[in-house]
Amino acid sequence: MIIEDKLRQTRFSVDEVPHIRVNSEVCQDCADKPCLYVCPVQNYTLKDGEVTFIWHSCVECGACRIACLKGAIDWSYPRGGFGVCLRYG
Repeated sequence: MIIEDKLRQTRFSVDEVPHIRVNSEVCQDCADKPCLYVCPVQNYTLKDGEVTFIWHSCVECGACRIACLKGAIDWSYPRGGFGVCLRYG
């Protein structure tokens, strides 16, 4: 089974409060923008030169936090009862 098939079986209890925030001012000074490449579900995108993040399908792996050497990503687990529901498929 490929990763895309596994991700389609993942369910989420989405919180309206984002558990990840991106400081776009710090991102502007980052030439490499590794967050665009390490997220397994491609939640980071570049729009008009600014990094944007959509948390609704985040699998909470923390790769973005580790890859961001500038410290622009404020990452925490979702509030209790929210987030990814594993072992669903």
